[in-house]
Amino acid sequence: MTRGRTLTHVCRQLIAQLGFWTFLGASYALSAGSSSISQGHDAHWSRVFGWNLTEAYLWMLLVPLVAWLGRRTAGESIRRVIFFHVGASVAVAAVETLARLTMFWLLWGPGQLPVDSLPAYLRMEFAYSIHSALLTYWMILLFTRSMDARRKLRQETLRIERLETQLAQTRLSALRMQLKPHFLFNTLNSISALVLVDPQKARVMIVRLSEFLRMTIDERHGQLVPLATELKFLECYLHIQTVRFQDRLSTSTRVDDTAAAAEVPHLILQPLVENALKHGLLCSPEPGRLTISVERCGEQLVLEVSDDGAGLAVGYCEGVGVRNTRERLSVMFGEAASFELTSAQGRGTVATVRLPYRESAHA
Repeated sequence: MTRGRTLTHVCRQLIAQLGFWTFLGASYALSAGSSSISQGHDAHWSRVFGWNLTEAYLWMLLVPLVAWLGRRTAGESIRRVIFFHVGASVAVAAVETLARLTMFWLLWGPGQLPVDSLPAYLRMEFAYSIHSALLTYWMILLFTRSMDARRKLRQETLRIERLETQLAQTRLSALRMQLKPHFLFNTLNSISALVLVDPQKARVMIVRLSEFLRMTIDERHGQLVPLATELKFLECYLHIQTVRFQDRLSTSTRVDDTAAAAEVPHLILQPLVENALKHGLLCSPEPGRLTISVERCGEQLVLEVSDDGAGLAVGYCEGVGVRNTRERLSVMFGEAASFELTSAQGRGTVATVRLPYRESAHA
């Protein structure tokens, strides 16, 4: 299949080159013939077209040679490049001119001009053609070198973009993997605290934890997942925390209909909920409420996790989950995404994530 596409591409290139050089040769022929007619002379259309098309097709065949000669001196000093191509241009121009004059003599010379005037005519054409061929050589050389430079620049740009993408994916994978042991250690600490105090709760948390881990270790999930999938992860996590907090915790989730089809970064909500529980509800002796809301605002998706707990303490330092969230958003969306954490003592905390709205293909 690839071989067939390559052959088709080559054929298209050859047809395009043939068309270009034919158009160029015909344009020069029409210009020369029209000039002769305007001066009151016979146009000699067969000779004019033969001369110009022969020149065009010869240069079409010589372009790969000139391009190859140009690549041979790539990276060399200016002095060496000029010295090399001065000699190469003279040689190529001489070969092209002699070949064209020979073909003209064989195909269009006899019968077009008196035999006694052909030598003088050919000498004149030789002098003119050498000068024209030298200019053509340098123009083709500059064009092919600029195209090679452009091709290399494009390849280098693509290579850098691929490296940047691979680096970003590696960083995102590392950050996502960092969340799993962080959550796991925190949950195991909670279980260990319940083992002696309330073994039944500890067993329930272990069952919930196994369900959550079974979902998180599924490698089929990419960096972005449908919102519904992310909410399933969060629901499983909240089941664990409900066992831990019992009557002290109530939760609610509100998803705007216009946002239901969105896709979001995998495990983006869990660290925000964990932060709310740890620094808001856990520090308050009173029962607390946790609210998760998702809505679409124009071309942005807004995710909000709020609680009515104690609020962040003075001198609060962001933990692994919050720092991780900031960095993941920065890597994935740059300045198009934002993360804001606001809090007031005794009035709770609100974590707000804004990111570009993207509709999930699985919605």
